[in-house]
Amino acid sequence: MALLGFFSRENKESLNKGLQKTKESVFVKLSRVVAGKSKVDDEVLDNLEDVLVSSDVGVETTLKIIRMINERVARDKYLNAGELNKILKEEIAALLKTGEFTPESDFSAPLKSVPHVILIVGVNGSGKTTTIAKLAHKYKTAGKNVLLGAADTFRAAAIDQLQIWAERAGVNVVKQQMGSDPASVAFDSVRSGVAGGYDVVIVDTAGRLHNKVNLMAELSKIKRVMEKVLPDAPHEVLLVLDGSTGQNAFEQAKQFTAATSITGIVITKLDGTAKGGVVIGISDQFKIPVKYIGIGEKIDDLVVFNRTEFVDSLFTSGK
Repeated sequence: MALLGFFSRENKESLNKGLQKTKESVFVKLSRVVAGKSKVDDEVLDNLEDVLVSSDVGVETTLKIIRMINERVARDKYLNAGELNKILKEEIAALLKTGEFTPESDFSAPLKSVPHVILIVGVNGSGKTTTIAKLAHKYKTAGKNVLLGAADTFRAAAIDQLQIWAERAGVNVVKQQMGSDPASVAFDSVRSGVAGGYDVVIVDTAGRLHNKVNLMAELSKIKRVMEKVLPDAPHEVLLVLDGSTGQNAFEQAKQFTAATSITGIVITKLDGTAKGGVVIGISDQFKIPVKYIGIGEKIDDLVVFNRTEFVDSLFTSGK
């Protein structure tokens, strides 16, 4: 079952608004691609390739899309240039990896494991802290008891920021001093979650990529200590990527997927960029579901990702 049911009119309007800069960029360029053209020919495809690459879809994924459209042209013999948007929507939707309907996607549904433990990874500045707060807010609004774990002990600011956002979301935080062992904080967070009868435990981690070996060792240790409390924890490992960084987000995804087993991706800051195409490329290249997208700074500006609604918003003119 797709996640379409989660898209209320308010969510759809928020998504349209959040993708406005990308939409404007893509539509202006696409209109030039098909201007004066009666059919999809080699020139149209070459120009389309430029549009997709410049929208940060990524070279590999762009070439895959062009190849699929070429196959459509060969099969159908003739394609009207005016149909290009429709074809693009179909082919891009087919590429996007989306999660199946799961309890953790419906914040009010019963959870398979209580507490449900979510480990958050990603570089500093990607929007990890605000994403954690937004997830906590959604679960709490749905009636769940939520506990946060401040295991990014590398920066004092990270602990303070999480505390501030936790207060806004109305949830508790497990924390230690800056420089403490992140695994110790993670262990205390899960143990407190079990002892306190919490439904959801969301644990932050340090966003360092200067040494991939250290990153891998730290994340592995965090997972091991969680398993000592709950054998199947963490139940989700979400990678937070800043959509406005375009191709840098690809490199971050490459580093973190090499360091740990990622179950889902959150792409943030799509409201402030014309690089929304990065969602398509990352989903296609890493074969990991994009679970949520961030489309604003407010605590409720996190949308459950739905490929049908995303592509529809991306290729529908207007706000």
